[in-house]
Amino acid sequence: MIFYIIFYKPFILWSFGINLMLSFMGFHFILIVLVKLFLICLLWYFINETKGKQKLVFYNNLGISPLKLFSFLFIIDLLLSIPFLFLLKEFI
Repeated sequence: MIFYIIFYKPFILWSFGINLMLSFMGFHFILIVLVKLFLICLLWYFINETKGKQKLVFYNNLGISPLKLFSFLFIIDLLLSIPFLFLLKEFI
C-alpha cells in the first residue's frame, strides 16, 4: 500500500488545486469526481504512450500493473478529496 502513496505524492497538490478550482466555479461533487476520473485516465494514457512509461518499471517489478496503480491512485484521491470537498463546501 505504501508504494501507491509514494506514487500519488507528487499529484496531491494538483488534486487539491483541482478540487479548489472546480469548487469555486460551482461544480457539484459528482461532476468533480468525474472530472478527476477523466484526468487520471488521461494521465494513464500519456504515461503509457510516452517515455514516462519508464517510471512505471519499478512498479512493474513489484507486480503492480499500470491499470491497478492508477485505479488505486483514483481511490486514494477519492479518500482524500471527499472530506476536503465537504469541508470546503461548508465555507463557500
